[in-house]
Amino acid sequence: IYPRRYLDLIVNQDSKERFLLRSRIIEEIRKFLWSRSFVEVETPVLQSVPGGAAARPFETHMNALSCDFTLRIALELYLKRLLVGGFDRVFELGRIFRNEGVSRRHNPEFTMLELYQAYTDYRGMMELVKSMLLHICDTTLGSRKVNRYDGTEVDLDGGWTEVRYKEIVKERTDCPDWFELSKEEKLKKAAGMEIEIDEDLEDFEVTNQVFEKKIEPTLIQPTFVTHLPRELIPLAKIAPDDPSTIEVFELCINGQQIAPAYSEQNDPLLQREMFEAQAGGEIQKIDHEFLEALEHGMPPAGGMGIGIDRLVILLTGASNIRETILFPPIRPEGRE
Repeated sequence: IYPRRYLDLIVNQDSKERFLLRSRIIEEIRKFLWSRSFVEVETPVLQSVPGGAAARPFETHMNALSCDFTLRIALELYLKRLLVGGFDRVFELGRIFRNEGVSRRHNPEFTMLELYQAYTDYRGMMELVKSMLLHICDTTLGSRKVNRYDGTEVDLDGGWTEVRYKEIVKERTDCPDWFELSKEEKLKKAAGMEIEIDEDLEDFEVTNQVFEKKIEPTLIQPTFVTHLPRELIPLAKIAPDDPSTIEVFELCINGQQIAPAYSEQNDPLLQREMFEAQAGGEIQKIDHEFLEALEHGMPPAGGMGIGIDRLVILLTGASNIRETILFPPIRPEGRE
């Protein structure tokens, strides 16, 4: 059905309805944000430095300028430049490209909503994302309860749980001293839980692999996981009550991350330090133009991203991300 989607749409009414619903979901996202005075903008797809996420980019070459570019892996850094320029509420619905694996939840090309609002923080983003999802449910589904592909009900009108990252990791691994263990001890415990982890990963990455592979799939009802390790997101503000963490949440629903959000780091000196730590000495990976923009002054702000394809999976009960993308990438016929 993927290479000949037109035939799928002709004979499969459920598939056709899913894509019509996807269009309505995007329409209601725009209406909701416009009602809150957000301005929709467009930012470059071709970028000289891929920033805003840790992902492998697609690479290309621009003949006119005789230089290499990458396709964007996030929308973040250009939208924040607009905060510096006085656009206090901005959003973009854009295509993102990450040259990585394909799975039931991942596609190398996908649609992302990113928004940034001045003079708020990650708590403000909590209110915004909950209100927006309820608005979408009311206007497109007529119900705040949705069914997963396996029949499990997700209740968006019920309790929205909040838990700190460290606490849920300790609880779900049944290891109260998890964060005091060495990397080798964590790898050993992960192996005991039948979780495959690359031994070359950093210590904090090992923990996050455990979270993503063992814990996240169990978070079916809406759950805000807050205060992630600061190494994971160098663009977020450091939490004052625990400097090893950041002011951030990951909203997990349906066993997957739906929306990460955080209080934006607007200190140019701290931002440079965190970029340099992430780059590991590879200076070309740092977006110096973005750091220069921060030096002119970015207001305190909250920011958030929502993967549209994953949101459509949730609201339509799809079992695979390819069911939500009209023309997903496939290997051309005749090629091995």
